[in-house]
Amino acid sequence: QVQLVESGGGLVQPGGSLRLSCAASGTIFSINAMGWYRQPPGKERDLVAIITSGGSTNYADSVKGRFTISRDNAKNTAYLQMNSLKPEDTAVYYCNADIRPRSYIRLQRYWGQGTQVTVSS
Repeated sequence: QVQLVESGGGLVQPGGSLRLSCAASGTIFSINAMGWYRQPPGKERDLVAIITSGGSTNYADSVKGRFTISRDNAKNTAYLQMNSLKPEDTAVYYCNADIRPRSYIRLQRYWGQGTQVTVSS
């Protein structure tokens, strides 16, 4: 079936950078929008950035100018480049994607398992 796997999380000092990857695999007919969400400890999961199949993007105000979402459609992969990281960026980051497994199956939303990003000195 369809799987989303995130990678690239870790520990970084304030002001540092990380690049997250989200690879979709399995039976995939098409992928529409992909997005990144994050969930700080004890808080709700919030949208970070989204990117459409055509490459249009939107960002949460808190990450504008610092984070960049991109995708490689040939690899079924989305990326989140995170620069100028702050302690408040610490969270579990989740990838999601709207995917049609087959042409006759409607769009379904899939989620990755999450990857931890910790920003601390």
